[in-house]
Amino acid sequence: MKTLTRTRAIGGSLIVTIPIEIVKEERIKEGELVSIEVEKIRKSGFGILKGMRSFRKEDKLDTEL
Repeated sequence: MKTLTRTRAIGGSLIVTIPIEIVKEERIKEGELVSIEVEKIRKSGFGILKGMRSFRKEDKLDTEL
């Protein structure tokens, strides 16, 4: 089963909480050794310029000083 969860800091470590649905499905007990795969979710920049006006000729960057 795949799920998303957030990390949180405890002391000098990061903690990941396993959701109860996975704990029950996999019958995980406290103290058991488990294997995890880590994949950082990258946020898309899609739509960040929404509502920005179109560029005009005056907006052109003048590279000559």
